[in-house]
Amino acid sequence: MTVELCPYLHFRDVAREAMEHYHSVLGGELTLSSFRDMGGMGMDESELDKVMHGRLVSPEGLVLMGADTPRSMEHTPGGYSVSLSGDDEGRLRSCFDGLSAGGTIGQPLVTAPWGDIFGMFTDRFGVEWMVDVSPPAV
Repeated sequence: MTVELCPYLHFRDVAREAMEHYHSVLGGELTLSSFRDMGGMGMDESELDKVMHGRLVSPEGLVLMGADTPRSMEHTPGGYSVSLSGDDEGRLRSCFDGLSAGGTIGQPLVTAPWGDIFGMFTDRFGVEWMVDVSPPAV
């Protein structure tokens, strides 16, 4: 038996673009289901092709989910952060560079006071990310 903790990101009209971007950087398997795919559920015709549920599973087993919030529901962007951490510096630097492209870097990847390499950014979709590279275990 297993349990996963998965960040679930909410977007307004850009979930497909965001999830495809994350897939291009993180790799793995991406599945996207539209409101139309799920029977429409009484949705406005203009929103039927928006993402009702997206799931990305990276080669390392990272899971990230996301969806568009219909216009009939309140949407408040932000208020959460996604953190990537581990000891694979090359992979994490690549993720930092790819995911931050077009966004705003708040803290470049630098050695932090606690000894790890750490950086933060807000991606072009308004999602805040933290990347922490810990020294490999000896």
